[in-house]
Amino acid sequence: MDAMTTGIALPLLDAPCCVSSGDAAMVPAEAETLAKTLKALADPARLRIVSIIAAQDAGATCACDLQEPLGLSQPTVSHHTKVLVDAGILTREKRGTWAYFSLVPGALDSVAAAIAPRR
Repeated sequence: MDAMTTGIALPLLDAPCCVSSGDAAMVPAEAETLAKTLKALADPARLRIVSIIAAQDAGATCACDLQEPLGLSQPTVSHHTKVLVDAGILTREKRGTWAYFSLVPGALDSVAAAIAPRR
């Protein structure tokens, strides 16, 4: 049975029904930046590129070392690395005729922090 069928009045509480945690939600500019980064990462080949580069002890990976493990052509690898560089996830350094890629320090940490629950 409920209050409607019993005729018993329930006490009203003085507390508001929706209480904010006090933490600030993501502002629009943060959301735009994060969306750009997540869009760059939202491709299986790009995720693999980031994974391959992150796993290297040398700190930088030559573009020539990405083609075989990815099974992609050089122009396709170049396209994907350009997207990741433009999103601020990778840096590109020209060494002779080859481009070497490294993770931007903290780039992935900032993505994880932005989507983690705020406490």
